[in-house]
Amino acid sequence: MRIDKYLWCIRYYKTRNIATEAIKKGHISVNNQTAKPSREVYASDKIVLRKDQINYQITVLDIPPNRVGAKLVDMYRKDETPKEAFEHLALLKLSKDHYRAKGEGRPTKKDRREIDDYIWEEKDDDDKKDE
Repeated sequence: MRIDKYLWCIRYYKTRNIATEAIKKGHISVNNQTAKPSREVYASDKIVLRKDQINYQITVLDIPPNRVGAKLVDMYRKDETPKEAFEHLALLKLSKDHYRAKGEGRPTKKDRREIDDYIWEEKDDDDKKDE
């Protein structure tokens, strides 16, 4: 089976076209060699793919006949991605949440919504006092 089809079948990519583009960009290697979309994948091949700033390490256990359900994916691949990679991603997300200090620059969309919610709450409280 072609590697682009395999990655689509085991649900790492939503479409085959997205998988093909990732392979063309060099984000995927098979047995430590950069792959082309048409490269055949066999059982016991080791695939390393970079997606969402994580280097996933997959071992091919079997070739699926077609796209499989999410619950059946583990029958066809073994995920050997180290836990440190996921912890690193969590740290990156936390660091992005605090990219600027409060009160500096224009409010973001989230800040604006929080301000609007606060203002509406105060107006509701004032209306209740008037009654």
